[in-house]
Parts: sequence; C-alpha cells; structure tokens
Amino acid sequence: MVDEHGRYGEFGGRYVPEALMGAVLELEKAWTEAWSDPGFRRELDALLAAVVGRPTPLYEAKRLSERVGARVLLKREDLAHTGAHKINNTIGQVLLAKRMGKTRIIAETGAGQHGVATATAAAYFGLPCVVFMGSTDVERQHLNVVRMELLGAELVPVDAGSATLKDAVNEALRDWVTNVEDTYYVIGSVVGPHPYPEIVASLQQVIGEEARRQCLQLTGELPDEVVACVGGGSNAIGLFRGFYDDDEVRLVGIEAGGEGGEGAHGASITRGTPGILHGARSLLLQDDEGLIAHAHSISAGLDYPGVGPEHAWLARSGRAHYESATDAEALAAFAALAETEGIIPALEPSHALAYLLRSGEGIRSRSSRRPAEQKGTVLLGLSGRGDKDVETVAKVRAAATS
Repeated sequence: MVDEHGRYGEFGGRYVPEALMGAVLELEKAWTEAWSDPGFRRELDALLAAVVGRPTPLYEAKRLSERVGARVLLKREDLAHTGAHKINNTIGQVLLAKRMGKTRIIAETGAGQHGVATATAAAYFGLPCVVFMGSTDVERQHLNVVRMELLGAELVPVDAGSATLKDAVNEALRDWVTNVEDTYYVIGSVVGPHPYPEIVASLQQVIGEEARRQCLQLTGELPDEVVACVGGGSNAIGLFRGFYDDDEVRLVGIEAGGEGGEGAHGASITRGTPGILHGARSLLLQDDEGLIAHAHSISAGLDYPGVGPEHAWLARSGRAHYESATDAEALAAFAALAETEGIIPALEPSHALAYLLRSGEGIRSRSSRRPAEQKGTVLLGLSGRGDKDVETVAKVRAAATS
C-alpha cells in the first residue's frame, strides 16, 4: 500500500522544511519500532478497551432502513469515549509520544472533536496540551471549546486566512518547528508528511477490522457497500481498510458539497486537482496558479481544502468511489436519523447518511450477488455524535423560519 518513500501511488511523500526533516525521520523510526513491538500493541489494545470503550457496536437501523430501501448497519463510533472516532488515533499517538520521551503535546482541530480527544489523551497521560483552532470554528463549536478547556488544554484561536482547519494546521506546524525537541504534534487525520497518514490510518483501522467481524456475525455475509464521510478522511480510511481485500464490497466516500452547484464546497477528490499541501501530495482545492482555495461546509470537520493521499490513491485506482452531499442534504439526513432511530449524528457523517437517502435502493442493483427482490446491505461509519452541532442546526432552522 504505502511504499518506503511514504507514497500511495503518485500521492503522499514528505515535503517539509529542513528544520522539520529530522523530527519527521525520528517519528518514522519510532513509529516503525513501536508498531512492530508486541508490548506496545498490547498496551494500546488495553487502552482502546478501558479508555475508549472498544469495541463499539454495529447497530442495525431498522426504521431508517425502511426509509432508504436498503438494510442499514451503523458502526457506532459516536459511542466511543469523547463522542467520535478521533480518540482511537490520539490515545495511540500520545502513547507513542510518551515512548519517545516527548513532554508536550500539540494538535490542530476543526470541529473540535480531535482537539477534545487529544486533550483527553494528554490528560490521561499527564502531559500539557496546546490546541490550535481557527477562530471561525471556535465560534461555531463553542461546546467543544469548553470541553477542551475543562480537560486542561490551552486553546489558541487562529485568525489567519479563512480561520478554519487549514489555518489551524499551519499554526500547529509553526509551533512544532519552534519546539521540536520536546513537542509531539498529534495530527488528527490521514494528512501531512509521511509517516503521519500511515500512523493515523493504522490507528484507525481498528474501526474496519471490528466492523467486518461484526457484520459477518450479525448477517452471515459482507455488506454490499461501505460508506463514510470524507474530509481529511481518517474515519473513512479506518473503515475502508477492513474491506480492501473484499473486491465485492463497494467503498463509497462522501465529501462536502457545501452550497451545491457552483457554490462553495469542500469536495477535494471529486472537484480538486493534484498539488502539495501540509507536507504531502494529494488532491486539493486550488486555483490555476496553485493557490489554495477556500473550502466550505456546514460541518466544521469537512471544510478542509485537501484530502489524505490514501484517498487520492483509492480514487485514482478506482477501488473507492467518491460523491458529495450538500449542506441542505446533510441537514435533512441529520434530522432523518434523529427522527427514525433516536440518534443525533454529527454533521460530518450526516453527509454519508444523505447519500443513503438519495441512493439506498440502488445498492441492491449495484450488487452482483443480490436477487432483484432482495434489499442491499450498507455499512455506514457513524463517525461522531451531534452534540457539538445542535446549535448550528438550530440557527439554520431559525433562519429558515424567520
């Protein structure tokens, strides 16, 4: 999959300033040794059980299934500690930081879930934590700001650029360059210079490994489609990796279609072009001169103008299929899951749910193993819960009725 140069086909790599190359190479060596160490893996597995609450359940959404015309199974990452899949990655990376002797943790965050998860892991291990967050996201994700501060993290608002996730990553990288000797940077998605995309993907693949086993136990067969939302793409890669070798399983990633049509969006795969951002070559939103474009989504976790290189490779190779869902579609799906199953999802996975609402019955017709009268089965990654987004949804609804 990834080669010795940190590339997934034509994507990935390591494009960093000389001041960071030593730190990146140190990280690669430490990660390779840790991931091959049975003791490290046993300690991580114990933390995933005791702290994170794994395995998370696979839930059959029967009433939603009736609405979409397919059998819907939800991988409930919203039930992991802190309310999202992000904790799988942060608990592993902070464990690695301790092994490396680092004494300070930094992170970037968009929707705030990665920031909360990093602050949680840092608090567990007794390490100071600084989280960079775009000021736009600070305003629209106030609940997670309070949570990070309660967990003892120092929150640094970032006003530069669009004041969202891209700019928070920039500031975190600047901090890392300055404090590289004692600081470990916990990247939150499958982005950045090698080895970060591989580290995050490896720590998140527990989602797909569990989901595959659970689906076979529950249904006796594999799903026809596996669906997840994609911003940077960590929850989707984590889920997809459990099914890479199952050629009959269609992998579907759903990006942020934003305003729809020619309006602002965050669809880097379906509407982006190759370029370099934050230390890796991938598919990006950029103009003809290579300047990074503004990304938009109603979901703070999906408004990143790039995507992880493994996703770019999956798209180019044809192993995974990518579409987008608009803000309006995501809001409708948000409401649909709440009303049919009593589950309030985050706005990020609401984009994946929107795909089901518009194409659920087509899952059967795309399957080569289904008789015409039998519903298809789709396994969807419910990457996070919607507490953080309730205020955003309430404002949109209030504006629509005023």
